[in-house]
Amino acid sequence: MDKAREYSNGEVTIVWKQDLCIHSGNCARGLAGVFKPKEKPWIHPEGATSEEIVNQVKKCPSGALSVYYNKTGKNE
Repeated sequence: MDKAREYSNGEVTIVWKQDLCIHSGNCARGLAGVFKPKEKPWIHPEGATSEEIVNQVKKCPSGALSVYYNKTGKNE
C-alpha cells in the first residue's frame, strides 16, 4: 500500500491516500485553487480557506482525501 501524503496550510492538513483514489475529479472541479491534478505536487492547501478545504474533502467519494485540524488533531 502506498504511503499517505500530507499537505498543510498551517491550520488544516489534507491527507491523500493514492491507493484509494478513484480519480472522480470531484476535488479538482469543486476547488480548483487547491486541487490541481496536472501539477506536482497536485495539492495546494494555500489555495482556499480551511473551511472550504474541509467542505470539499468531505465530498471525496473514495475516502482517498481526508483532513484534520493541526491544533487539535481532530479529523473532519
